[in-house]
Amino acid sequence: MFALLALTIGAFAIGTTEFVTMGLLPAIAGDFGVTIPTAGYLTTGYALGVVAGAPLLALLGTRVSRKRMLILLMTLFVAGNLLSAIAPDFAVLLAGRIIASLAHGAFFGIGSIVAAGLVAPGKKAGAIATMFTGLTVANILGVPGGTFIGQHLGWQTTFLVITGLGVLAAVGVATVVPSDERPAPRPGHLRRELAAFGNIQVLLAMLMTVFGFGGVFAAITYIAPMMTEAAGYPDSAVTWLLVLFGSGMAAGNLIGGRYADRRLMPVLMTALAGLALVLAVFTVTAHDKTTAAISIALIGAFGFATVPPLQKRVLDQTNDAPTLASAVNIGAFNLGNALAAWLGGVVIGAGLGVTAPNWIGALLATTALALAALSTRLETRPERPAGREPAFGLRRDGC
Repeated sequence: MFALLALTIGAFAIGTTEFVTMGLLPAIAGDFGVTIPTAGYLTTGYALGVVAGAPLLALLGTRVSRKRMLILLMTLFVAGNLLSAIAPDFAVLLAGRIIASLAHGAFFGIGSIVAAGLVAPGKKAGAIATMFTGLTVANILGVPGGTFIGQHLGWQTTFLVITGLGVLAAVGVATVVPSDERPAPRPGHLRRELAAFGNIQVLLAMLMTVFGFGGVFAAITYIAPMMTEAAGYPDSAVTWLLVLFGSGMAAGNLIGGRYADRRLMPVLMTALAGLALVLAVFTVTAHDKTTAAISIALIGAFGFATVPPLQKRVLDQTNDAPTLASAVNIGAFNLGNALAAWLGGVVIGAGLGVTAPNWIGALLATTALALAALSTRLETRPERPAGREPAFGLRRDGC
């Protein structure tokens, strides 16, 4: 339906700006005279902006209609990308990235709720996956296209094009997303939103998000120098390698969305185990052109197969007050991105080589898998006797 399409266009625009710096890092570093690890702060800064913006703007979103909030978020996104396009120095570019990122978490968080509300209960994960298809298609078309434009017309032009995409998304949301004028918040609405964080399963899902998706970004943030220095590809090949990554993301997202409605935790644990294995092996396969290309596609597939089940896991546990928790979980994805990008820069800066971030990614994904096993065990454990509550007010079965 057209409403889902409008949300998908917004996701495409956001996904393009989030990931496009992967292919532009060398050009940006060269233009501003900074090192590759320093240029990596564009990824870290964006991710931290998502983490900060998600809860703050999501709370604002509990007081206005979701449609109006989505339009406001896309307006903020447009402003940040326009500033990035005209940035005279690295500091201003970083500021523009952070401004654009503030809209990211709340858009996907609120958008997930809107998407899930457009379909029947048994198709919610599929609807969320449809919206996130914009994010994956961004990695098939938007990021490689943005990289190509940046290499031939300058990275500033890339951000101008993204600005235009943001305007298109805002117009689409304003035109076709159903209106949802909401009554004034009832007393205690903020308490109900915050109460979601007293559910241990919500907290575990968010930790799985941080570590699992962080595993993906530990490797992918430095994909351009890794492929040119370790695998021996020319700079021009980075574009189609990003197409492979995006294709893997799209496939994994669709598979994860299709089966998460049926067997959520088994799908999630399988994806995390596959991700940890591929990242560990990537430390070796990154030195061969063919195996490196295959590994990149598999990282995208296993990494994004976790997205619909993780987001649905949070929504399932917070049915009566999902806005804040949903947005914070999107922030958790980007907290993992920031952590992984920073750790990847640390190991490269320490002289361990451009493939060293893959070990960081494997460790992060393995940690997420362990958390998923713990979550499953807690969920299947027999209920506590009446009158006994878990310590610290954390509960296993709701908020």
